[in-house]
This record gives sequence, structure tokens and C-alpha cells, in this order.
Amino acid sequence: MTPSARTQHTSAWGLVPAAAVALAAVFLFAALDSSTGYLLIVAGLIGAAVTDARRLSDRLLPDLACVAAGLAIISLIPLKADISWPMFFTFGVVLTAAVAVPWWLSHRVFGVDAVRFPWGGWRWSGAQWAYLVGVLTAAYFLLPSYFLSSGVYENWPAITTPSEIGRLLVGVNVVGLWDELFFICTVFALFRRHFPTWQANVLQATIFVSFLWELGYQAWGPLLTVPFALIQGAIFGLTKNLTYVVVLHLLFDVIVFLVILHGHNPAWPHPFPLAPPPA
Repeated sequence: MTPSARTQHTSAWGLVPAAAVALAAVFLFAALDSSTGYLLIVAGLIGAAVTDARRLSDRLLPDLACVAAGLAIISLIPLKADISWPMFFTFGVVLTAAVAVPWWLSHRVFGVDAVRFPWGGWRWSGAQWAYLVGVLTAAYFLLPSYFLSSGVYENWPAITTPSEIGRLLVGVNVVGLWDELFFICTVFALFRRHFPTWQANVLQATIFVSFLWELGYQAWGPLLTVPFALIQGAIFGLTKNLTYVVVLHLLFDVIVFLVILHGHNPAWPHPFPLAPPPA
């Protein structure tokens, strides 16, 4: 078995420490209870050490340590949307480290070639193109209703100047790209070494949605973000094409950006004639 291949020797007991690490994200990012979150990470790592020692899992501890390192780095800063210049660059540094450190640990320290970024290219099937159009159509009608009727657009700062608009556009799309690099190419890939795809997908989606909650996708946002996180993981698992999931995500985020812009500036021209008035 090559280092990048899925591990075959993780029993159901291995799900317990993995679930503890995934659940830690709920407390770190959604509940904002860092003490419980860190305690769950420690418990998960200890549990993985036990299952590895008892041969109930195969090198689960190193992979969970990579996931835990990313979560710990992200937890160093508040995730509330803030496009001030200092926070704009702080976000960039921290999120970059949250991808780079797990990659370095996995490749250089633990000798595992699991965290990859397979861009794949632009040769997509008809079904992929149809899904892309379908998702964007659904997003066009659903996102204005969600953001404006719930008032969650106010979780993002008011933007009026060209500089603010530019920073929000760049920030939304950079975070969207980072989501795929971290949650899919890193977290999902590491979980898939030990668990069936659907279990790995649920674990990564738990972390993904918790992050999005603190970022601002609150109220009934999980009704949108949970399916989105699961589907992104499933598509990547099937296609191994990072380009496709990134393009899908970034086009989705362009609609998010336009809705937030409209919410804060309802008198400006906008492309959502059926959108409800901002709450």
C-alpha cells in the first residue's frame, strides 16, 4: 500500500477520535467555546493514539494531528467578516498557514502523500456543465432570499467605497478558494484514508459548516451550507478535479458578493429583481 492510498485497517472505533476532532470545530467556530473545542481535539488525538496502538486504526494519529493543526491555526483569529486592511492581511496569513502547515506535516514529517491539489483541467462532462448551470440558477434565486430576509448580510460590514468593494470581492473569493484547499483537499482527503467516502464527507462537512457559521452564514444558513459542503466533497471524490469544484464555488461566491453589496446598498442597481427587501 502506497503512503497516499486509503488505509484499510481502521475499525469503527477509529470513528470516535475522528468525530471528536470534527466536533471540536463546532465548539471552536460555531459555539465559540474554545476550551471545549481544544479539549475535544486533545481527546481525539489521545483516542487515535490508543486505536493505533491497539491496531484498531492504521496511522490515524498523524492524519488527525494534521487536521487538528489546521483547526488550531484557524482558531487563532476571530472569523467574523472584517475587511479592514489589517484584518484583510491577517486573514490571508492565517488561512495560508492553515493549509501549509498540515501539508508540511503530512508530507515532510509523517511521510504521507495524501494532501494533494489535483487541478484536473477544464475537460468536463455534459453532466458537470449541467450541474454547474443548475447550481448557479438555484443560487441566484435562493441566496438573495436567504441573505436579505434573514438579515445575515449584516454579518458582513457595510461597503460603499471602491476600496471596500474590491476588498470584499477579493476576500469572498479567496476564502472560497481556501475552503476547497483546506476542507476538501486537506481535511476530506485525510479522513478518506481511514473511512468510507460518505463518512469522511460527513466529518469534513461538520468542520466546513462550523467555519461558515462563524464567518456569517447563520440563521437558516446551514440548510444551504450543509448540502453544499457534502456535495462539494462528493463531487471532488468522484472527479478528483479541483478546478471544477473551485470554479463552482467561486461563481457561487460571486452571487454571494452581489447579494451582500445589494443588502447594504439597496438603492444601487442590482441583478436581483425578485429579491425581497433587506430586513
